[in-house]
Amino acid sequence: MRTVNAAWLFLIVVAASCVSGKKYNSLSDTSVGFMNERDALKTANINLEMKNAELEARQTSVEREIAELKRQYTQMEADRTKALNDLNNITARYNELQSAQEDLIRGNVRETQRMLGELRAAQANLQEKEELLRQLSMSLDEKKASLDELSYELERRNARLAELEKVLDAQKKILQDLKTKVSEALLGFENNGLTVFTKDGKVYVSLDEKLLFRSGSYEIDANGRRAIRQLSGVLERNPDIQVTIEGHTDDVPYRGTGQLNDNWDLSVKRATTVVRVLLEGTRINPQRITASGRSQYLPVDTGSAADARQKNRRTEIILTPDLSELYKIIDSY
Repeated sequence: MRTVNAAWLFLIVVAASCVSGKKYNSLSDTSVGFMNERDALKTANINLEMKNAELEARQTSVEREIAELKRQYTQMEADRTKALNDLNNITARYNELQSAQEDLIRGNVRETQRMLGELRAAQANLQEKEELLRQLSMSLDEKKASLDELSYELERRNARLAELEKVLDAQKKILQDLKTKVSEALLGFENNGLTVFTKDGKVYVSLDEKLLFRSGSYEIDANGRRAIRQLSGVLERNPDIQVTIEGHTDDVPYRGTGQLNDNWDLSVKRATTVVRVLLEGTRINPQRITASGRSQYLPVDTGSAADARQKNRRTEIILTPDLSELYKIIDSY
């Protein structure tokens, strides 16, 4: 603006210097008017300078405002960039957190499902254990009831066993007493072809063939008859004794004549002969006596030597005590 004002002043001076004298005179005549115009121009110039100053002030203000705006713009751009970066970071973090949350949710779901599965398994196992416990309890109750019943039965059986043992002891005593009586009655014959022993709750009187019979015969000689007669006295005094007479032979075939055909006949005939001698002149009840022949089929020695065959040729008188009380107790079980 100052450059424009100077130009205007220069033009005015030039214009004044170039005016002719005529015109100078003319201008002199009108100098008052010129001065007035100059004053007006000065005033205008002053006004223009003031306006220029004002405009410069305004320009400076605007430039400062523009600079401030640029600064603010730059700051806003920086803030925007930062905000955008923050937004991107926040978005990325959000996505990470969301992904982590989803993973956590999935993990929690899987863990929850696993825990639920374990809980269901534990509940099923508990129910199974409770059912087993219930069954065991029922079984225990049954076992207790059965045990009580068995205990009662055991006590009952123990009582019966005690009673049975008492009877057995009594039977053993009877058996031993009978053996003693028989041995005393046959004292002169024991170890001389006659043996007395107990077996299976019975007393056996075993008489060798040489004590009773000749070989192949069923006729009793005097010595054997005397032994049987002494035994009959014991049996007469003990009416509860059951008597079985068994005849035995060796395995040599019988070659006799008459009514005997083989060893069966010979063994039976010898048994019945002993029965008749035993009953002769006594009060022994024949119902107590059984006669039987065993032939060669119940040997005491299975050898084939002469002494083995001699042992097998025998007659056994088997004495059985009265076991009726024992049988009653056995039958009651």
